[in-house]
Amino acid sequence: MKNLLFILLISISFSSCAQKNAQNPYGLKVVNDFEAYQATIKSNPNNELVEIKKVIPSVVLDIRYATKNNFMKQVMYKQGKAFARKPVVEHLKKIQSILNKKGYGLKIFDAYRPYQITVAFWQKASDKNFVANPAKGSKHNRGCAVDLTIIDLKTGKDIPMPTPYDSFEAAAAPHYDKLPAKIKENRDLLISTMQLNGFKVIYNEWWHFDFNGWQNYDLMDIPFEKL
Repeated sequence: MKNLLFILLISISFSSCAQKNAQNPYGLKVVNDFEAYQATIKSNPNNELVEIKKVIPSVVLDIRYATKNNFMKQVMYKQGKAFARKPVVEHLKKIQSILNKKGYGLKIFDAYRPYQITVAFWQKASDKNFVANPAKGSKHNRGCAVDLTIIDLKTGKDIPMPTPYDSFEAAAAPHYDKLPAKIKENRDLLISTMQLNGFKVIYNEWWHFDFNGWQNYDLMDIPFEKL
């Protein structure tokens, strides 16, 4: 009886997440209730949104959406933190180790992104090719995408890439070819390392990587301060 009641409560929580409103105008299944989120962790520990810095202390964070240094020109996150699903963070830890042996390390710009932020991006972005359509949701909303680059451990500086982060230029595409050889080498090092270790780069952003298996995770709208 207790198990039946528990299942009923969870189903009610999830069904309420699918109602259309200002935060969820498309009526998607979006987990926005913290207790419902915790229940998913009990059923599968991999659902946990883990703070990346706590698992990989050496990773560098540059959370642009916690500042005004982003294409929105406004602060979108209340905290400059990065979260991702547990398996995502485990793979990033492995990648960090691989890069460290070569004298490099990861710098993360963004990871898990609450769904309502994706809605805000879509409303304001001038080029919709560079933002996720909230009618489908983003892999970021699932805690299964990361935006990142590589730093040189000796200098602590970013290694040169084709464009700055969040650029809307054609050169941001991972297969753009009209670049100096060293820039392409740097970009391809990042992409190959990520893709050999559980991620796939998207077609128009060299910095954005989706975790293989993202389909297994729900869209989320839990703010950082609750995690």
